[in-house]
Amino acid sequence: MRAARETPVRVGVFGLLGSGNLGNDGSLEAVLGYLRAEHPDAAVDALCGGPEVVAARYRIPATRLHWYRGEYRTASRAGAIVGKGLGKLVDAFRTGAWVRRHDVVIVPGMGVLEATLPLRPWGFPYALFLLCASGRLFGTRVALVGVGAAPIGSRPTRALVRWSARLATYRSYRDALSRDAIRAMGVDTARDEVYPDLAFALPAPQAPSSPPGGQVCVGVMDFHGGDDDRARADEIHRRYLEGTTRFVRALVDEGRPVRLLTGDECDAPVVAAILDAVDSPLVTAADAASLADLMKETAAADTVVATRYHNLICALKAGTPTLALSYAAKSDALMDRMGLGAYRHPAREVDAERLLEQFRELERRSAELRETLAERNLDATRQLEHQFTALTAALFPTTAQAQAPAQRHAHDHDHAMRETR
Repeated sequence: MRAARETPVRVGVFGLLGSGNLGNDGSLEAVLGYLRAEHPDAAVDALCGGPEVVAARYRIPATRLHWYRGEYRTASRAGAIVGKGLGKLVDAFRTGAWVRRHDVVIVPGMGVLEATLPLRPWGFPYALFLLCASGRLFGTRVALVGVGAAPIGSRPTRALVRWSARLATYRSYRDALSRDAIRAMGVDTARDEVYPDLAFALPAPQAPSSPPGGQVCVGVMDFHGGDDDRARADEIHRRYLEGTTRFVRALVDEGRPVRLLTGDECDAPVVAAILDAVDSPLVTAADAASLADLMKETAAADTVVATRYHNLICALKAGTPTLALSYAAKSDALMDRMGLGAYRHPAREVDAERLLEQFRELERRSAELRETLAERNLDATRQLEHQFTALTAALFPTTAQAQAPAQRHAHDHDHAMRETR
């Protein structure tokens, strides 16, 4: 018994981490913060998309998610097609061997149960299924923590997502729409909970030393529609880019400084296109390497207009009045949760004139909305504390049992103090 307690619990983290998406990495950072605070003796490593980045930035061992390095490039030649096919077989063994070495595997946030952006079933959905099936096979607890889900049109993708969710030991979601989507796929969600996105657990940025000077942050995205929009992806992208550019130009014409934000490496061409089209010293681009960097940028702004989900979260977490260029139901749910549900504009149909009207209304209510965001952020912090307590109980039962007497003692002490007063 003593030897068993002295052996550190082995925890793996899994996902498209270190691959250039700041939102995914922010979710990882939140979970690592929880593990280091509540389970400091845990031995943590990763199976992820960008192992070099994860190892260097977060100081944990990391292994490449896919054996075939060209997994997310289009395979047009015979050699690439064979490589991808062989990689699927090799990954089944690699994933199983990795999972078997762990007591617990955590998938930290991310939209792993959705296809709101173009997605092939044999890509990440297949990888997630291998993870969850391996966990069930080898008795490793697999937790999908604060994940996003949405209705999926593709039958193969939907089947892989459904079975992944069923095979996981623990599930929680970043909004009620995600839980509803998984329930509609035939998964029993009676014990599943909904909490704010994990990024709300990250440290809040410091308030700017001086009041914002009229700057507007505009978060852009390499947006081509969703998985069901492949036939008109180019047209959707053109309309999004043209409408966003017209909006930025209108702000510049009013003398407003504009700071362009991204959330993924693939967004860089959109920034370049806007800079080229507007061609003004009032428009600059941020070089953010983390969600913390994005939060600092949004905290220094008067107002934020953004597309990417985690651009929105950073702005809302910073307490800055925000308007969403919404491309999925998750963005709408987030804005509703934070009390700004009225400030949404469709990313597929960006109308610069209407967007400007909504923007001006947002700015008129700025002081009121900042108070609303302060209240909602406090509530999000409390809810995520409950999330991590529930996660410990589900995945680290020995630790939870050890903490219970101390928690009861603290509760009894607080009760006695109240009685004395």
